[in-house]
Amino acid sequence: MYDFRKFYIDGAWVSPASPRDLEVVSPATERPVGAISLGSIVDVDRAVKAARAAFASFSQTSREERIALLQRIIEVMQKHLPRLGEVISDEMGAPLGLAVQVQAGAGIGHFMAALSALRTFEFEEQMNGTLVRREPIGVCGLITPWNWPINQIACKVAPALAAGCTVVLKPSEIAPLCAHVFAEILEEAAVPKGVFNLVDGDGPTVGEALARHPDVDMISFTGSTRAGVQVAKMAADTVKRVSQELGGKSANIILDDADLTAAVKGGVMPMLINSGQSCNAPSRMLVPAKLYDEAVRIAKSVAERCVIGDPKASGTTMGPVASKAQFDKIQGLIQRGVDEGARLVTGGLGRPDELTRGYFVRPTIFADVTNSMTIAREEIFGPVLVMIPYQDEQEAVRIANDTVYGLAGYVHSGNLERARNVARQLRAGMIHINGAALDMNAPFGGYKQSGNGREWGKEGLKEFLETKAVLGHFAEH
Repeated sequence: MYDFRKFYIDGAWVSPASPRDLEVVSPATERPVGAISLGSIVDVDRAVKAARAAFASFSQTSREERIALLQRIIEVMQKHLPRLGEVISDEMGAPLGLAVQVQAGAGIGHFMAALSALRTFEFEEQMNGTLVRREPIGVCGLITPWNWPINQIACKVAPALAAGCTVVLKPSEIAPLCAHVFAEILEEAAVPKGVFNLVDGDGPTVGEALARHPDVDMISFTGSTRAGVQVAKMAADTVKRVSQELGGKSANIILDDADLTAAVKGGVMPMLINSGQSCNAPSRMLVPAKLYDEAVRIAKSVAERCVIGDPKASGTTMGPVASKAQFDKIQGLIQRGVDEGARLVTGGLGRPDELTRGYFVRPTIFADVTNSMTIAREEIFGPVLVMIPYQDEQEAVRIANDTVYGLAGYVHSGNLERARNVARQLRAGMIHINGAALDMNAPFGGYKQSGNGREWGKEGLKEFLETKAVLGHFAEH
């Protein structure tokens, strides 16, 4: 059992003002694996005051000082990578190899990307006689999700520190344990007191207190679109910057000249990795009608080879979804797909037959889906793929863009210029051509109801900066 019932505020582990313990449940066993305490407005205020006090000096540090700080954090994170991955696996169910190498590894990757951006970023430029400066925005409230917990913590904390900001982090109460290990890493790396603060809690209490707090200059939020709307409304009264990375229902367009087997396999696998709990997952597969039956057959074969089970067992390729609430939501949407007439190709309701405990979802594929069906409109956030036939390229683009979301898009083609042309027409923040992997130095974020602002690399660093014009700075005397 992990006992993480203290908060990290002003460089020290402190008890909550009014302790309210919460058990953290393993989604693989449905048994408690740890405990945290849920914070209050008092705890948030204490953390924000610490961050505000620390900002006065930390905002004035040099580029070289912040480079040295990020380097120390990376070094300590590398040392603690196995432990970080094990905690992630315990609290949200990712297979251990994925949790160590990809989940925890992504945390280091974001610090390295922020370090690279910091080394070359132009914080000042001359425009005629004016100096344009980019300065740290101030105290930042960071609200992070449970699906890729360290990934989302690191891709906010790293650029915030690189910019010279101070932060208060509220991790998800569903998967908060790795945030405490992360705080221990920052403590060991000698992050100055008050620069990084951690307060656990739920959205309606701690999240709202951060969003409303007059001394918080910026909120960076990752989560559902519904919750993101509420955060923005609460932040509006103090006119603070709100950067959001929200939901997605990304289309994967397979063109008729693509390598069909490779494209379909490349589209199914991301729906199984991390149990489909990725905002940018290619959850709508669009296939030419003439190739549709073969594509459905390939997708079924790939999904049925998935090894589901104990995240700690060797050979497991997919663990549970992160919570009972998530399991129940997915089950309800699978049932909705059946009720609305989609053809269930494989998977379906309930756990896999051999599993009697844990929030395990069958890898599920629906065919004969129309884009008006609920399962094609709503973000399911589980290992559920919908397959939609189309007649021509124009129709494929229309279907892909027919969504309130715009986080990612995917195009597969044997002709690179043709793929590029389709990519230009997609209304989404990130387009992957022929299975191209994510690039941590490239901007991550979406159009429409998938959010605003960008994370990762140079664009992520910009989010934490204000722009100041100093007129007359270069005037001759």
